[in-house]
Amino acid sequence: MQYKELILRGQLVAPARPLAIPMNAQIGLMGNSFGGPMLGSVTMGSQIQRQARRVYVGGIPFGVTEEEMAAFFNSVMVSRKLSTQTGNPVIACQINVEKNFAFLEMRCAEEATICMGLDGIEMNGQVLKLRRPKDYVPIPGSETQAYIPGVISTNVADGPNKIYVGGLPAYLNEEQVKELLQAFGTLKSFNLVKDTLTGFSKGFAFCEFVDPDIVDAVCKGLNDMVIGDKQLVCQRAMVGAKSTMASLPVGVATTIAPFSMMGADLQQQVQATRVLVLLNMVTKDDLTNDDDYADIVEDIREECSKFGKVVSLDIPRPIEGVEVPGLGKVFVEFEDVAQAEAASKALGGRSFAARVVVTSFLDETKYQNADFS
Repeated sequence: MQYKELILRGQLVAPARPLAIPMNAQIGLMGNSFGGPMLGSVTMGSQIQRQARRVYVGGIPFGVTEEEMAAFFNSVMVSRKLSTQTGNPVIACQINVEKNFAFLEMRCAEEATICMGLDGIEMNGQVLKLRRPKDYVPIPGSETQAYIPGVISTNVADGPNKIYVGGLPAYLNEEQVKELLQAFGTLKSFNLVKDTLTGFSKGFAFCEFVDPDIVDAVCKGLNDMVIGDKQLVCQRAMVGAKSTMASLPVGVATTIAPFSMMGADLQQQVQATRVLVLLNMVTKDDLTNDDDYADIVEDIREECSKFGKVVSLDIPRPIEGVEVPGLGKVFVEFEDVAQAEAASKALGGRSFAARVVVTSFLDETKYQNADFS
């Protein structure tokens, strides 16, 4: 059955005539010197099972040894109780120093699948990328990669909750973009797309949150926001995933990635007003203490006054047991639109209390009515 399945997948070529195989014979798969499959003494089942036990690890720290790599994963899996049995789950490690990657061999396929959930974990300051070997053959009915709390995967799987974020300034690094997204909730996976030659950001990223119910709120909150001289595009990556998707022109592919090459004509333009909105500047904890709150108000008023006359300033504070609209946002009313635009360009992308500031605008009527929803 396994042999037939590989033929159907195109991984083996069917023989020109039927093979006469005794009922008690075992069909094996063994790689020859040219990488091609051939029948041999090693059973096909054992080869497939071995590949299912292997994990590719990319971006490993410089100078790390095979023993250190194996010890690191053994320690993490045992301490987090990810092992399926007692003892160390990693039984071998091979490192390719020139290409900066390693292969882990786990004692069972189930623990290899669990280990894949550690994709994105840091070792000596390096974010590790865990993948299956290229010749890995998924076992039908095998478990999908599980989410491990505290680890943000570098592989954002396709699905209805995958989010595309475009229009990111090139100067924002991975940690800064993560910080912006984590203001909305806990990330499950994240990938800032970079140029393979230069290593610089291409200006767009994909992510998925642990809580799928906040996807619409994230898209609504980030779409059309201004960071510096850039305007964000934030949508579900799968076209037609939900009604929040904007209508797309005919011919757009099944993901929104082409947006990065289509220009600004697909982006809704932000209508600047006298009311500037500053996001990712304050947190709930910052606003609890009266003295801290007063200091924050004074600091922001002083900074914004550099760009024009501040007519009013509103920073919603947390109320126990009440969902306060606009909590976490700062609303600054300027004397005219030009002053608000100047402040937006100057403050967007800057750091405040180690957080990257994001700017947008609010309708003046809504501001007068304290409608911050």
